[in-house]
Amino acid sequence: MNRIKEVLSEKEMTQTWLSETLGKSYNMVNSYVQNRRQPSLEDLNRIADILDVDVIDLIVSNRK
Repeated sequence: MNRIKEVLSEKEMTQTWLSETLGKSYNMVNSYVQNRRQPSLEDLNRIADILDVDVIDLIVSNRK
């Protein structure tokens, strides 16, 4: 699971903006945001760079 949706909201950025900046379709980014599909590690790193956050901020830990 990822936190892309939460980070976009915190930074007041849209999925449309992210899809254009990332060079992916809106549908692909929406799949990432809705956790229907997970981005590759390369794309996750690019998203973190674009959103100016550490990649770990985009990931939900599976440990409690």
